[in-house]
Amino acid sequence: MLDGGFRAVGSSSFTEFLATQAPDLLPNASGGSVSGLDVTHGTTIVAATFDGGVVMGGDRRATMGNVIAQRDIQKVFPTDEFSCVGIAGTAGIAVEMTRLFQVELEHYEKIEGITLSTDGKANRLATLIRGNLGMAMQGLAVVPLFAAYDLDAQCGRIFAFDVTGNKNEERTFHSVGSGSTFARGSLKKLYRANMSESDAVTAVIQALYDAADDDTATGGPDLTRRIFPLISVITRDGYRAWDESRTAAVADAVIGGRMQSPDGPSAPLT
Repeated sequence: MLDGGFRAVGSSSFTEFLATQAPDLLPNASGGSVSGLDVTHGTTIVAATFDGGVVMGGDRRATMGNVIAQRDIQKVFPTDEFSCVGIAGTAGIAVEMTRLFQVELEHYEKIEGITLSTDGKANRLATLIRGNLGMAMQGLAVVPLFAAYDLDAQCGRIFAFDVTGNKNEERTFHSVGSGSTFARGSLKKLYRANMSESDAVTAVIQALYDAADDDTATGGPDLTRRIFPLISVITRDGYRAWDESRTAAVADAVIGGRMQSPDGPSAPLT
């Protein structure tokens, strides 16, 4: 029989409920000190808005110090029908936080009978990040990138965070992770207003290629293993992952252009 805590009327936050009923299950519950070289880290995530939605892409490399820990890690996850999260930082904690965020949004919808607003989703994620601050001070930081299609505003939106949970909305594009500086520099040249979906995907893949070209922790398209960035798109029709064959075709075109001029102009947007 369920005790009173499961029947009590209160907050619609699943995280707050879990903190009272089973705090040891929260991502930040583990104690002790861990060196940053002993854990797996995810790296570069890029997002850009376009005319009708938002696209997010992530490279596939995870590192452990100077070692490649995994070549095909998943870094972009759907969080509900109209939003997704890209993870950068300590991979294990980031994945746990993402799963908790997914349950948080589903729990709210079941309790309240409506979907949480886009700003509300970003605020809930900020709270989860802030709850991990103690672990971040030990070198186990998680800095996700959040993207969503806002049904009220009828546009794609991007939110960036720092380790304290501070939230900032980015109007056009943004990138997080070790290769983010190079990716943002690339997008400054490639991004333009009113891009189509395919243009935005091409720009994101170009940015990830540029990041991998200068940042060893970011994995570029692996032609031998046929490992390509994970691309997700969110429009008024909801979230969908780009088919791998379509992503591969764009990546092949990008690489083909770079083979002709590796340090110069890249393949043009379609």
